Amino acid sequence: MSTLVQEKVNQAIAILEEVDIDVWLTFVRETSAGGDPVLPLIYGHDLTWQSALFLSRSGERVAIVGHFETDPAMRTGAYPTVLAYHDSIRPELLRTLERLNPRHIALNYSVNDVQADGLSYGLYQVLTEYLRGTPFAANIVSAEPIINALRGRKTPGEIERIKSAIQTTLDIYQRTFDYIRVGKTEREIARFMQAQVDELGLETAWERDGCPIVNAGPESPVGHVEPTDLKVTPGQLVHFDFGVRQNGYCSDIQRMMYVLRPDESEAPESVRRAFDTEVRAIREVVAAIKPGVIGRDLDSIARKVVVDAGYPEYKHATGHQVGRMAHDGGALIGPAWERYGTSPSLPLEIGQVFTVEPSIFVPGYGMIGVEEDVLVTEEGAEYLHEPQTELVLT
Repeated sequence: MSTLVQEKVNQAIAILEEVDIDVWLTFVRETSAGGDPVLPLIYGHDLTWQSALFLSRSGERVAIVGHFETDPAMRTGAYPTVLAYHDSIRPELLRTLERLNPRHIALNYSVNDVQADGLSYGLYQVLTEYLRGTPFAANIVSAEPIINALRGRKTPGEIERIKSAIQTTLDIYQRTFDYIRVGKTEREIARFMQAQVDELGLETAWERDGCPIVNAGPESPVGHVEPTDLKVTPGQLVHFDFGVRQNGYCSDIQRMMYVLRPDESEAPESVRRAFDTEVRAIREVVAAIKPGVIGRDLDSIARKVVVDAGYPEYKHATGHQVGRMAHDGGALIGPAWERYGTSPSLPLEIGQVFTVEPSIFVPGYGMIGVEEDVLVTEEGAEYLHEPQTELVLT
């Protein structure tokens, strides 16, 4: 099993000490039907029967699994103690808790972060029934701060995997720019990009039907949508939103192209001004990123650049974390809107990877959306790739 799981388990134990929680319990079943988002980080396999993964701040790592799954659990190298059961997990579960005797037990539920909300309500009911009548029933807390930190603080190995996914994405973009001609449809362009993903034996970073997003001109529907049969025509913007999942980690990058009319050698002034505003908003956010800064404050920087330039306020967050998922949860560079919960109020931390992606719509031409992936470092932020500073012209 990849040492990445071992690295993340060790990292989790250090986080437990930091947040003053004695035991973190991940409780799952039939994960191929709907697994806990944290499982790839701390285990690396699916689990079938009810299974319990215990991590304690004292350093203990215990996996309780069905007897048919003990060998994969041991081969992770992350759980020195692997306990098997046959008809019920309850006895081993309670014995382990009695031995660990935690003040608090963190479970994977969250009202703010979908990546920390992996424990289903039904399985929560099963677990609390097991705990009924024990002193542990009143000691349950949310594992949200543990999972936020674990997903966000990328190890060097995770960062390298993200960089590899980014490079693959940029290579596909370059071949796509060379492929595009007037008359190509959004759907044809998307299929060309997906064919390259298939040839490499990879996956798209999110649902394939909408990855890539391709917007050809002002009539193309904006958002998380599927490509249409709209054609590339002169005098319009072409917008892309695309990423791949490679070695378990994602990229998420947006790029912009302008299709020249026969009498044009550059994009119209209104397009260039909007694109330059977009690039400036991204630059100002990246320049302001540093450990400890609050996401909503960074969001305000980009939003102000866009609005002060005379454009409407965009109706989405300025940036999100990237990792195992294209939208990796935790701290958000976003506004303090109710739908985002507390995520925009969390401070940024070293090792987090964020997108920065304001947007502007140019009437008559289409959507402008540039998206860059950056790493939070001790000194501030660094781009994980070359940012787009000029429109691609064709």
